[in-house]
Amino acid sequence: MSLSDRQHLIFDADDTLWENNRYFEQAFDDFVSFLNHEHLDAAAIREVLDTIQREHRDQHGYGSRVFARSLKETYIRVMAATSDLPVPPEVEHFGLRILEQAMEPIPGVTETLAALRPHHDLILLTKGNVEEQRAKIERSDIAYLFDEALVVAEKHPETYRNLVREHDLDPARTWMIGNSPRSDINPALQAHINAVFIPHPLTWKLEVEEISHIRHHHPGELIELETFPQLQDVFLPEPPADDRSHHLVHGRSTDYGERD
Repeated sequence: MSLSDRQHLIFDADDTLWENNRYFEQAFDDFVSFLNHEHLDAAAIREVLDTIQREHRDQHGYGSRVFARSLKETYIRVMAATSDLPVPPEVEHFGLRILEQAMEPIPGVTETLAALRPHHDLILLTKGNVEEQRAKIERSDIAYLFDEALVVAEKHPETYRNLVREHDLDPARTWMIGNSPRSDINPALQAHINAVFIPHPLTWKLEVEEISHIRHHHPGELIELETFPQLQDVFLPEPPADDRSHHLVHGRSTDYGERD
């Protein structure tokens, strides 16, 4: 089977289609500057925030409002010894201002999706607060390039199994494309579909985990690419022979199960 034959391509959104975590990182940097803590440096404050975000992730999910709540709780914990005053409104604002952030697409996303759309079925699958994620999808101006856009609370292997079952997808022709090992790659492979890993330099720390321990236990194929536009090299028909020197695949593909 050639990958230029019609496939079901499922795309993550945040930090795959558009920039996202860089705004959270900027908010954290501004928060640390605002604290100007006498004893704790940014790394120590980050440890406190990471702990709180893990707690809030399980209880409240994802998004800018949850992040704002995490900053508020971080402020309380790190400043408890020196201040019993109410949390300044600026603290939550560092997180909430992300809601108003202009959408910044990853380079080449729109052009690549437009090129893939005539040849494959495209589905957008993002996790988080439904209202917040839907608003980002609308502001992105690329929703029209997808057959469907779905928002889920979390991406577990069962999320992918349900998607395959409910949309009657062929697992051997289904690919999850994203930047997060925890949410995009590992659970997709565990659900016995394929995955394309496109790392982002600012992937959220809590979404980073090893992929290697998943690889040899599941039949899906894993492809690793450096940039989003390289998807065209993988999933589009080969150009005429005289153009092939300009149409090279720069990623790495590893097949972990036989395909028909």
